Amino acid sequence: MHITRLNRLMELAGARGFDALALVPGPNLFYLTGLLFHLSERPVVAVFPVGKSPAIVLPAFEAVEVGQTTVRLEVFSYTDEQGHAPAFRNACDALGLKSQIVGVEPLQMRVLEARLFEQHAPASQLVPAGDVLAELRSCKDEHELEQMRCAIAVTETALRSTMEQVRAGMTERAVAALLKIEMLEAGAEGMSFAPLVVAGPNAASPHAGPSDRPIQPGETIVVDCGVMVGGYMADITRTFAIGALEPELARVYEVVRAANEAGRAAAGPGVPAEQVDRAARAVIEEAGYGAYFTHRTGHGLGLEVHEPPYIVAGNERPLEPGMTFTVEPGVYLPGRGGVRIEDDVVVTSDGAESLTSFERGLISL
Repeated sequence: MHITRLNRLMELAGARGFDALALVPGPNLFYLTGLLFHLSERPVVAVFPVGKSPAIVLPAFEAVEVGQTTVRLEVFSYTDEQGHAPAFRNACDALGLKSQIVGVEPLQMRVLEARLFEQHAPASQLVPAGDVLAELRSCKDEHELEQMRCAIAVTETALRSTMEQVRAGMTERAVAALLKIEMLEAGAEGMSFAPLVVAGPNAASPHAGPSDRPIQPGETIVVDCGVMVGGYMADITRTFAIGALEPELARVYEVVRAANEAGRAAAGPGVPAEQVDRAARAVIEEAGYGAYFTHRTGHGLGLEVHEPPYIVAGNERPLEPGMTFTVEPGVYLPGRGGVRIEDDVVVTSDGAESLTSFERGLISL
């Protein structure tokens, strides 16, 4: 699997004029090699030259991990006493990085790693390669989809168990803490992000975090959460109510539910990404709440919780089978509350499948 992905990377990189790609710890390195390192003061850099064997610079005590991947990497290791500079210099010399065009991850590579290239391959040019890596990872295979299905199942189990225990008077932070426990007990290997639990006026902010404010009767509760399984993420939002909602908030809920359904129905192979956004947004605008839908309709999902394709106006990229992304319209009424309903979908050969199945009707707690 990793060799096939690496060969595909070399094809894409060569076609774009890159001589090599340099990756740091993160989703792209994991995707290509299965190696899982963390960014720290000890740099780890893997270099994939087009047409040549790849190499990796890393701490000596991490080198044993390289032997467990199916990709053959020449190892340039260093100890804390030696420092990383000699190993990096040796790697650049061995790879012939003299005046090469080196593609890098624009959102991942730090000044630390960039400075190493400037010092030891000064004639080389570092160029963003985000589009190459996005194209490489954009369509998920069956193994990736299975991991995402598992992550979603764990998330939905934990969310259901948590909300069965929620009562008026509990704080947003207490609910979020309970949700974390339920996620771990359900089988999460990690969390896609810290759960967002907001209610009442706090729910009028799309990315507000949980506070010590008690949840009151008659309020909406927006819960945005997801777990990681096998490196792949889930991302689900549901909106609940404590008791009965005021008529307008109840109406807003139904508008958002219809917008979510319209967005999911619009997805399919060959459909421009912006058309999914347009379909969901049209429902909300027609209901008179267009000014209160303040973010894009969705984002890609996989090894990262936010990745291409972005479901937003202006993105004309045609969707392809295997692409996975969220559909998450919302309406946020300042000072009163908010509603968001988010599902994870995958494009199929003849439409789109919702990977999430959690109840979309309003649940009153």
